[in-house]
Amino acid sequence: MQNSTSQDRYSKPAVFFHWAVFLLVALAYLAIEIRGPKGSDSRIFWNGVHYWAGTLVLTFAVFRLVWRLWRGAPNEIEVNPVLTFLARLAHVALYLFIFVQPLLGILTLNTGGHPLTLAGLNVEITLVGTDTIARHAIKSAHEWIGNAFYFVIGLHALGALMHHVVFRDRTLRRML
Repeated sequence: MQNSTSQDRYSKPAVFFHWAVFLLVALAYLAIEIRGPKGSDSRIFWNGVHYWAGTLVLTFAVFRLVWRLWRGAPNEIEVNPVLTFLARLAHVALYLFIFVQPLLGILTLNTGGHPLTLAGLNVEITLVGTDTIARHAIKSAHEWIGNAFYFVIGLHALGALMHHVVFRDRTLRRML
């Protein structure tokens, strides 16, 4: 289904969800990179920021997907079949990332015997019980995917810039 208001631009809610998820992913990465040594107040604070950012990424991802399924997207701008295929592949990977990565984070905490606790709320999220064997594999997957997505996110941004600077089309402008 295509966006009924415009075939050329993403809708305002779609743009909001895109940039909100971008900022939250950036915040989650920042928090995990600067959190400090184990047991420090800094680590407790930045882990809390990381948990909030990840939870909000997952929440906005659900809203974003529902909005996209309901309202659709503007028509694709096809430069050539190979680049169109790569763009579709990158978008599928990014959608998987914004759903899978937060879930893996929650599962990492849960299998370690802890609920996901969001600072400031009396909410604890437990999807599964303690499992020390699964925890190692889930934590490794969460970290590996997080590291791999620095690359995928970078390629996505580079692709948008290439469309704007090299191909001089409207791909980037329709998400602004």
